[in-house]
Amino acid sequence: MKNVHALVLTGYGLNCDNETAYAFGQVGAKAQKVHINSLIDGTVSLDTFQIMTFIGGFSWADDHGAGVIQAVRMKTNIGDKILSFIDRGNLVLGICNGFQTLVNLGLLPGFDRNYQDRRVALTWNESGKYRDGWVNLKINPDSPCIFTKGIKTIELPIRHGEGKFYTDESTLKRLSIQKQVVMQYANAKGYPAEGAFPFNPNGSHNDIAGICDPTGRVFGLMPHPEAFSHPTNHPDWTRMKEVQKRKNKFDFYKDLPPLGLKIFKNAVDFFTLT
Repeated sequence: MKNVHALVLTGYGLNCDNETAYAFGQVGAKAQKVHINSLIDGTVSLDTFQIMTFIGGFSWADDHGAGVIQAVRMKTNIGDKILSFIDRGNLVLGICNGFQTLVNLGLLPGFDRNYQDRRVALTWNESGKYRDGWVNLKINPDSPCIFTKGIKTIELPIRHGEGKFYTDESTLKRLSIQKQVVMQYANAKGYPAEGAFPFNPNGSHNDIAGICDPTGRVFGLMPHPEAFSHPTNHPDWTRMKEVQKRKNKFDFYKDLPPLGLKIFKNAVDFFTLT
């Protein structure tokens, strides 16, 4: 089995590095936490890695808007290296603040392999409040996204104040036609929320929670898959455990699989199984 090296960005208010590196380690990748400055000054080279992850947190305290300063700093200093990284067939994952950074960089939606034009935004939640809780998500089975292969629905936590996916009608239509809408906020039955709060927690257009580029190799999402790496991460785990125990058939991982890990495993499998 070939080694897969995953870069996990850190620094300047980012705070999900340990969980993200742990998730990659759980599925067989060699994860390295790298400060943004180390990429900029060349101490660490992107050439070492196959996966680059923009993690969650509050980069530069979300000053000037979530992910804005991080995007400007990285595009100005190593924008060409990031584009080369993608051109070489590697994977890029952006989670929450990382998703916000990807859209500000222009890496998403990446129409016509153009990774520099900004076409969408992630802006203030329609409720005007920071949202912290778990959501149901419907995965588009026709999406080319590498990270969501084999997943139909998933529950993941969110924690954001600027998660509303916003764009113009033509861009929204093109995202749909090109099957770049990877995941949508859903109700308890797994159907798209159709804007209904709290199933759609932020007012995102078309219930969009995550999109990918046309190749499926660049993926951004607002929910946190790294925060569901063990059954006990789920808020209902004690209740579900007791229900199954009373049926004398409780299997911790089978009855409450930590599906967040599947997203990271798909990324690793992309390199090890091809």
